[in-house]
Amino acid sequence: MDKLKRVLSGRDAEEPSGLAEVIDGASLSWGTRVKGFVACFAIGCLCSVLGSCLLWIPKKGLILFAVFYTLGNIASLGSTLFLMGPMKQLKRMFEPTRLIATVVMLLCLILTLCSAFWWHKAGLALLFCILQFFAMAWYSISFIPYARDAVKKCVSVCLS
Repeated sequence: MDKLKRVLSGRDAEEPSGLAEVIDGASLSWGTRVKGFVACFAIGCLCSVLGSCLLWIPKKGLILFAVFYTLGNIASLGSTLFLMGPMKQLKRMFEPTRLIATVVMLLCLILTLCSAFWWHKAGLALLFCILQFFAMAWYSISFIPYARDAVKKCVSVCLS
C-alpha cells in the first residue's frame, strides 16, 4: 500500500535500497543513544581502572595494563558513536583541525597492542600508553571550543 501511495504521488517509483532499510531500522532514539553512550563510556572507564589495578601483578602486569587501558580507550572512543552516529563521528575525527590528533591517537592504540602482544616489550607498551593518554586528551579537547588555545597558552606560560 505504501508503495502504491509513493508511485501515485510521484515521490518515489523505486523500491528503497537495502542500505536505506538498514539505516532506517538501525536508527536509535535519543534516550537509547544516551544510554548506549553512558554504558560504553562506563565500560571504558572500568577497563582503564582494571588495567591500572592489574599493573601491579608480577611479570604480566604491565602487559595486562596496556591491553586493558587500550580497550578502555577504544570503548570510551566508541561511546561517542552512540551520540553522533558512526559516519558523523568519522567525518569529525578526520577534519583538518583534529586529523593529526586522530592519527596519533589511533597509531598509539595500535602500537600499544603490538608492543604488548607481538614485540613483548613492557617498557614500550608503557610508553605508548602514556602517549595514548596525551593523544586522547588532545583529541578530546578538540571538541571544546578554544580549549586547545587555552592549553597551549597555559603550557607556554608554565615553560617561560
